[in-house]
Amino acid sequence: MLANLQTITQDRITVASVINSPLLRLPLRQVNPAVALERYITDKSLHRPQLALAGYVGLFTYHRVQVFGNTEVNYLNSLAAKKRREAFRTIVQFEIPCIILTNNHKFDPELIQIASDHGIPIFVTPYETTRTMYVLAEFLDTQFAEQTVVHASFVDVYGIGIMFTGKSGIGKSEIALDLVERGHRLVADDVILLTKKRDDVLIGTGTKLVEHFIEVRGLGLIDVRQMFGVRAIRFQKRLEIVVELEQWDPNTQYNRTGLDPENIEVLGVPLAYIKLPILPGKNITVIAEVIALNYLLRLYGYDAAQVFAERLDAEIKRKSAAAAGLSSGERMFPHFHNDFE
Repeated sequence: MLANLQTITQDRITVASVINSPLLRLPLRQVNPAVALERYITDKSLHRPQLALAGYVGLFTYHRVQVFGNTEVNYLNSLAAKKRREAFRTIVQFEIPCIILTNNHKFDPELIQIASDHGIPIFVTPYETTRTMYVLAEFLDTQFAEQTVVHASFVDVYGIGIMFTGKSGIGKSEIALDLVERGHRLVADDVILLTKKRDDVLIGTGTKLVEHFIEVRGLGLIDVRQMFGVRAIRFQKRLEIVVELEQWDPNTQYNRTGLDPENIEVLGVPLAYIKLPILPGKNITVIAEVIALNYLLRLYGYDAAQVFAERLDAEIKRKSAAAAGLSSGERMFPHFHNDFE
């Protein structure tokens, strides 16, 4: 079901879309407001132009957002006026998207004018350099991240993000609704947008159109937020487990012990994968809760399948060592406690 997913990426965004985004939690004020914000940012990484200001531009990544912290500003201020202008002109000759001054630093009016003449917007923030770069890098990482759309149901079960996939009509939405009724939280149903954060994290969310609506065949659309309250929903969640639902096939081999857990890759991120057969009378909701709890146990270092395998191996060795076995009079349970219930 997750094979050949279409990857969605964007290779550039405008400075205006970054600065005006309500998701960017970075206070910025434009120093030269007459300059338009139409330049493009084509790289999620940031750059501090220390070497470029000193005159070496061989490795100058000018297409990135340029961050001026204490080092850059103090270096410019240490130069004579003429040398300062020459150093600044060394970098503004390139197509720089924008310049961000941290710690409420200020440029001389002549430097601001030089940047404005070259069409480079300058912004200032009260945040320190480390915090500025962290917040901005996180935002740009999301903007340039790989994305894909999956037809599934996504639920937060005991803090574990579980996505249910399977053929249309197999019962994904009903399982999600049942889990919500049991106190778990719906992330999205039907259309799941997955975004790759870093190399090993996938964040799932719904679309603005569908949000937290669930379609139950024969009943229609249900607004989970209105019906169960805000505690029953999440707007985004890290995806950790993919559960593929399918009709029971007696000719298919299913995992019986859990000794060899399966993984699946989505956008290059490995995820725990479980193929779950559907049978009449099988309580998939409870099994989903057990899947989440078992995953938590493994995260904390306890693997039930491995513990059972070790017990079985120890018992086999003990039996092999005892030549007589049970025939010598050994009982499976040597003593039973009284039960007066």
